[in-house]
Amino acid sequence: MIVIGIDPHKSSHTATAVDPGTNTDLGSIRIDSTLTGYKTLIAWAKTWPQRTWAVENAYGLGHHLAQWLLALGEVVLDVPTTATARVRELSRGGRRKNDRIDAAAAACVAAMQGDARPVDPEGSAEILGLLDERRNNMSSSRTRIMNQLHALLRQLLAGGAPTSLTAAAAAALLRGFRAKSAVDRMRVGLCRELIADVRRLDDQLAANEKQMAQTLDEHGTRLREVDGIGAVTAARLIGRTGRPDRFPTAAAFANYNGSAPVQIASADTDRHRLSRYGDRQLNSALYTVAVVQIRMPASAGRNYYDKKIAEGKKPAAARRALKRHLSDHVWRIMLADENRHLRPHTNQSDRAA
Repeated sequence: MIVIGIDPHKSSHTATAVDPGTNTDLGSIRIDSTLTGYKTLIAWAKTWPQRTWAVENAYGLGHHLAQWLLALGEVVLDVPTTATARVRELSRGGRRKNDRIDAAAAACVAAMQGDARPVDPEGSAEILGLLDERRNNMSSSRTRIMNQLHALLRQLLAGGAPTSLTAAAAAALLRGFRAKSAVDRMRVGLCRELIADVRRLDDQLAANEKQMAQTLDEHGTRLREVDGIGAVTAARLIGRTGRPDRFPTAAAFANYNGSAPVQIASADTDRHRLSRYGDRQLNSALYTVAVVQIRMPASAGRNYYDKKIAEGKKPAAARRALKRHLSDHVWRIMLADENRHLRPHTNQSDRAA
């Protein structure tokens, strides 16, 4: 078995074949990042029928090539850039660096079964991630438009418009207004355009949520059975987490989403503070679920929150503890869903225990 390391760039890729038994460089090729270049790469790689591809940063610059290779039935591994840098420095010295060395380093990491992990074909998790990103952009646009509408209505009407403004309410306010100047008529015209934009975005957001629900049904997740998790929140959790088994423990997932507190210890002092790191979108989703469960008297989350309050924690600290608890619970559900529906041949039950 030969390992072919790939050092990807935006306009070109460099591949180096390495014998995993001896770490011998068997040859290298540089191609353009085009379909023609990909075909040239495959033709070159046919010299070694038994091969594995090790793509550095397969979810970044190497994403397109990695997915193209998977479509051909090739075995592809993702190698973090930090791992190749470590191998390169240990074996060649920190001052030597070029694309061929980087590609060989990626192959060596894969051959040693270090930090490399298999790359899977894109599926429902990627679809949910795209839908979530699109929803974020549309929500931001709607907020910006509503702010503009509020500003114009404040100039047209005494007291302005109510905070909880909708497109229908804004249209009703304009129907009772009579412009007395050319400037006010311009403001009214702009308000009507903004109202039309809000209505269009509302329709798109509703369609986006429907697509999320359909994709979640196909995915087969049980996240929506958890109190406080609907289609939008479930889509964000799955889309931004990706493969849950890439986190070896629930604690690793909590560290990734920023719900794990940061330990500050020195001499006789040992305390924990709120983490400001991690995926803030995931953190926000977990926070929303925690707040919703706290407001539900019969929920398991409210019982956990009350228990922490009884232990003497302040409300904010109890809420953070619930968010950390939910992180573990959500990770285990996603892992069980993956084992049951996506990879039934892989047993991860011990990892979730």
